[in-house]
Parts: sequence; structure tokens; C-alpha cells
Amino acid sequence: MASTLQRITGRMLGVSSILGHEKCESYLVISDETALGDSVRVFLYFLGLAYCFIGLSAITARFFHSMENVVKHSRKIVEIDPYTHAETIRHEKVWNYTIADITLLAFGTSFPQISLATIDAIRNLGNLYAGGLGPGTLVGSAAFDLFPIHAVCVLVPKAGEVKKISDIGVWLVELFWSFWAYIWLYIILEVWTPNVVTLWEALLTVLQYGLLLTHAYAQDKCWPYISLPLARSERPEEWVPAEPASSKQETSIYEIIQANEDEPGDIVDIFSIHSTNGTEYQRVPRTDDVVESSAEALEDFDLLTLWKQQFLDAVTLESTESRKLKNIYLRVARIFWQSLLLPWRLLFAFIPPYHIAHGWIAFICSLLFISGIAYIVTQLTDLISCVTGINPYVIAFTALASGTSWPDLVASKIAAERQITADSAIANITCSNSVNIYVGIGVPWLINTIYNFIAYREPLRIENAGGLSFSLLVFFSTSVGCIAVLVLRRLTLGAELGGPRIWAWITSVYFMSLWIIFVVLSSLRVSGII
Repeated sequence: MASTLQRITGRMLGVSSILGHEKCESYLVISDETALGDSVRVFLYFLGLAYCFIGLSAITARFFHSMENVVKHSRKIVEIDPYTHAETIRHEKVWNYTIADITLLAFGTSFPQISLATIDAIRNLGNLYAGGLGPGTLVGSAAFDLFPIHAVCVLVPKAGEVKKISDIGVWLVELFWSFWAYIWLYIILEVWTPNVVTLWEALLTVLQYGLLLTHAYAQDKCWPYISLPLARSERPEEWVPAEPASSKQETSIYEIIQANEDEPGDIVDIFSIHSTNGTEYQRVPRTDDVVESSAEALEDFDLLTLWKQQFLDAVTLESTESRKLKNIYLRVARIFWQSLLLPWRLLFAFIPPYHIAHGWIAFICSLLFISGIAYIVTQLTDLISCVTGINPYVIAFTALASGTSWPDLVASKIAAERQITADSAIANITCSNSVNIYVGIGVPWLINTIYNFIAYREPLRIENAGGLSFSLLVFFSTSVGCIAVLVLRRLTLGAELGGPRIWAWITSVYFMSLWIIFVVLSSLRVSGII
């Protein structure tokens, strides 16, 4: 009995003395790391992993600001009356918000996982077996998106307040493609070509992302014969109505720049959530006076000045609001947190200001920085697995999936707070899960299968495909339970989010229980215990 317990403990925890595996000779920075004890190395590597996740948190604000400027961009359309020749000028949004949800929002917030999986695939070029770190992280991230993020969002509305999906047709389309993504993955791994991925399967996986975009856009535009004949509730033209003006004495230069846009004064979207010094703010409503002063500000602040201001903001440890706090412990806690973020914020200050090229340059640069962090995360994960003997899949399902899903959590939480409907909050969850498969797994597999086809004329073999397939079955089963509760809430409470506090808490605990079930069963399977 004791030996059995020891064996199980060793498999789950990867304790070196129990498993008796050889000493790990790999290192991150210097070879002297190998002289440290295994426990010290594991502690330091986990500490480094946690600091990388803090880096993802630090870049979230800058990443969202850049997305905000991309999404809110509009073009001026001049219409001339053929009879009176009078000109009518109107502004039309460049981005359709359904497409923005699936591309910029879902793809952007899933980029840490996507880049991690892609880096893992590139590192495994030349091997007939695909790396397991990427797929494990993406499936684990899907579970984190569906369960813990829903658990948070359902609690966000105030007591008694409800927020429902207004465009149920678009959500059903997104939900269908989300479920189909995991069914498709299971078909590849267990039905068509068990334990093997061919070039055509990888290509079809990526192409289905385009089908998702087309189908969602068709539903949004109510195309005949393609869209579902479902009535759409009234939904505002913009994502989020403006909130009351902040009581702050000072206004950030970025607020001034953003106020100088063509967007109406009473509208702000879900990405206006962080100031440049890391604290939350609500944008000041745009009046004629603000617009006029904004124009003057833009004349005074050139590009270099703005960039300099980013660095000054990065090294500012205490904001004006923080200095006004009477609670000294809260002030110290905020200063400590800002000190932890300081190296990351200073590094991310090199990203160009958001207003350049409608935010696209900052958006792309943010993704590049996220890719850099993802690379460090893969190295640390390999070292943790090497030193402890823990199966990399277990780390991927748990630590990596949770840490890299932070932008998803932030985006959905902010949408649930600021949007009057539940559309974007829930769409980000379902769309991110689709993106995880079609792009996050499809692109790395396509890279590996193309290389293997050219170099070896061999398909790509999947390491621990059985464990991954088992996780897909568990995820699919638990996700049905999750969606069933959302439907039940819609039928009984009239909305997916909010409602009576007691029922919101019960729903939240239920979602978290589903996540725990997924993590435990998946970890036991890949560890060989079940």
C-alpha cells in the first residue's frame, strides 16, 4: 500500500528522490544553475514563470489601448444629393464589431498561447513528433476560458442587475464553431488518422477559421439562407456607453490624444480601461472644449515628447490618486506592486505611442513583446519539467493555461463591467476557444507537417495523443454542463450574467467546480494514473 501511494505521489508531483531520474543538466542563463539543489532551482524557475505572467499583465493595458485605437477607427464618407448637390458627411466604422470580437479581441487575447504553441512547434522542427506543450496549453486555456472566466463574469454585474446576450444568433454561430473545433480535433486524433496529423488535416484546421469569420459576419448581417432567423435585441451602435467623468485632477496625455478622435462624445469602448501608469480611469466625456484643447495639445506634443512621456510614466511608482489614499498599508501595497511592474513597464515603454497609424504599430509591437515572453515561458517550463520530472502536459494544463489566459480574463471582465449587454464578454470566451484550435493548434501543426512532408515525406506524429484526446472528451462533457446552465439562466432569470447575488455565486462556484474536474482528470490521465 505504501509503495502504491509513493508511486502515485511521484507521478503527480515529480519528486526527484521518488522517481530517481537523472539530474537535469539544462539551464536558463548560466551553467552554474545546475550546481543548485533541485528544490532551489524549482523555486527559482517557478518564480521566473510567475514574473513572466506579471509581464503579460503589465503589457495588457498597452495592448488594449492599441486595440482600442484600431477598433474605434472610422472613415469619413461624403454623400452628394443628386438633385440639390448638397453634401452630407457621415462617419462609418471600419470594423464590424462581430468580426472585431473574433479577430482583434479573441485572437489578441489568445496570442500568448498561440505564440507559445508556435514557438514550441518551431523548436521541434526536424522531429517526427509534435511538441506537447502547445496543444496542452491551448486545451487547458480553453477550459480556463470557459469555466473560471464565466465564473468571474457572472459575478461582475451589481446585485440584481442582469446582462444578457442581445444577438443570440451570432452567439449560437460562435458557439457552434467553438464546439466543432474540439470535435474536429478529436476526429483528427482518434478517427481519421489516429495519433497522426497529415498536411491536409492541418490545412483544413486553419481554413476553418476563415469559415468561422464568414459565417459570423453572415449572421451579423442577416444574409438569407445562411443566417439563423432569430430576432436580435436592441444593441447599441458602439460597444460601451461612456461612464461619468473621473474625479482625477490630472489628465493623461493619452486621454487628450484619444479625445481628439472623430468618435461621438458619449461613447467609449471596452479597451479604455487602464491609464498609462497602470491605474484605472474613465475617459472624460468629449465636449467641444475638450476637442479644442485636444487640438492644441497635439500641436504641443510631438512624437518624441509622447514617447518620452511613456518612459516617465513607466518609472512613476505612485499616481496622484494613490498619494491621496489615507490607508498607508494600501499605499505601500500599490507602490510595491508598481515596483514589481517597473522593469516590464520600462521595457514596454519602447512600444510606439498608440495614436500612430490608428494603433496598428503599437498593436503589432505588443504582440512581438508577448511572443518574447512566451519564448521565455517555454524555456522555464522545459526546465521545471526537467528538474522535477513532472509531465509537461500537467504544467501546460494548469500553470501555463492559467497564466497565459490572463488577457482573456481581463478582456471579458472589463466587457462584463462596462458593456450594457453580455455579447462581447461571452463572445470573447467562445471565440477564443475557437481561435485556440483553428489558429493556435492549426498553424503550429501546419508548420510541422509542411516541414515533415518536404524533409521526410512523413506525417506528423502526436506525442501522448491519447492523453490529449481524453482531455478533449472531459472538456466537451463539462462544457455541455456549462452551456446548459447559461441556457437555464436565460430561461429563468432572463440573462446569462448577474441576477440575484445568491444565484450568481452558486453559478460561479459551479463553473469553478467544472474547471477543477477538468484539471484533475486530465492531469491524472497524462500522468498515467488513470
